[in-house]
Amino acid sequence: MPLAGTLREMVYVPGRIFSVNQTTAENVPELFARNERVVCLFDTERGPMAVVLVGAMIVASVETVWAGLVTPPKRELKTFSYDEAARAPIHLEKGAEMGRFKLGSTAIVLFGPNQVKWAEQLTAGSKVQMGQALAAPAQA
Repeated sequence: MPLAGTLREMVYVPGRIFSVNQTTAENVPELFARNERVVCLFDTERGPMAVVLVGAMIVASVETVWAGLVTPPKRELKTFSYDEAARAPIHLEKGAEMGRFKLGSTAIVLFGPNQVKWAEQLTAGSKVQMGQALAAPAQA
């Protein structure tokens, strides 16, 4: 989990299950928008944050710590709301595990404008490791 946050919504988006690697990213148009994915929307101290867990060939399933294996009927968009009035809030601390892929894939993290300062050493195609710092909160 990049920042501490409270889950507001999870959306399962059906799609293809192309392999996710440099070759397919360069050759399959809109790869990350075409593959199956789970979009997790959180409220954080820096405003809204989205974490998009992208399924891939062989992986094809995403598991979260709050919902377990996310497997709605294929080809059907499914939204799960986490309204505090309806159930206990799901709050995850910075660095906590939020989910996993069975074999590995891609997680895309989105913040509002000017909320984070990305690490200067990151460039397109950079390899990153689990636990590596990718950004820090932007100065207010």
